[in-house]
Amino acid sequence: MGSVSFSDMSEPRPYLVCASQRSGSTLLVESLAATGVAGRPGEFFQYFASSSLSPQPREWFAGVDDEKIVGALAITDPGTVDTRTADQWRADVLAQGLTPSGVWGGKLMWNQTPLLIARTRVASGSLRTALRWLLGTDPLFVHVHRDDLVAQAVSMWRAVQTRVWRDSPEPSGFHNEGVPDEEAFYSAEGIAHLAGILADQEQRWRAWFAEEGIEPFRVEFGDLVKDPTGTTAHVLSELGQDPSLAPPPPLKPQSNARSKEWAQRYRVDAERNGYPL
Repeated sequence: MGSVSFSDMSEPRPYLVCASQRSGSTLLVESLAATGVAGRPGEFFQYFASSSLSPQPREWFAGVDDEKIVGALAITDPGTVDTRTADQWRADVLAQGLTPSGVWGGKLMWNQTPLLIARTRVASGSLRTALRWLLGTDPLFVHVHRDDLVAQAVSMWRAVQTRVWRDSPEPSGFHNEGVPDEEAFYSAEGIAHLAGILADQEQRWRAWFAEEGIEPFRVEFGDLVKDPTGTTAHVLSELGQDPSLAPPPPLKPQSNARSKEWAQRYRVDAERNGYPL
């Protein structure tokens, strides 16, 4: 699959969902994948070459010394070094994200951009150059964002404790040995730390789009959750695919009464202590 390139194709166009964690991007990409014609938009760029694993709970808290937070999180697995060359990695990513329709899809979080650039070995350090090396052209950029930072950070705090990132059981091979949800605990400091990371990622996406003169197709979490099928249909139209193929939502929301309670508690704590809101 090393010869795959999109540079000579006027249609269809590859696309990249750009987001931050817990923004609703998984609902969108799972919906697009379920059509069978809109690529297989996996999160190909989340894995460290040093471990072949995505960021683990304690890695989200690098530099945090509070043992009440870090000590309660799963111990970091050293994993296995990924020895693929840049060309081998590229071939795998292109093959994994492509459907027979010719559409390639992928998902990228801002914190993963250094991993993508390092993998492509683009000397300039430019994200856009790295993407062009990978895909042969500019993709359609789909920007998924969540205006409610507090709810997003609370969702992230629950996920790093439980290591459950979606409503269904994780596929085999995924690390999900976190605590049961009922054992997850509230921490204003933990949520604030993650809120800062998530807010920074969103700011960086918006700044990058502006610097590059890119107007992405924008999807807000609330609109997506309210009408996932309609939102997916709009993206399919942008890709030149049949919008009637948009499926019913393949995932259920993970938010529950604990999420709402913690969000309310955090807003009070954040106002008192100057944490991100």
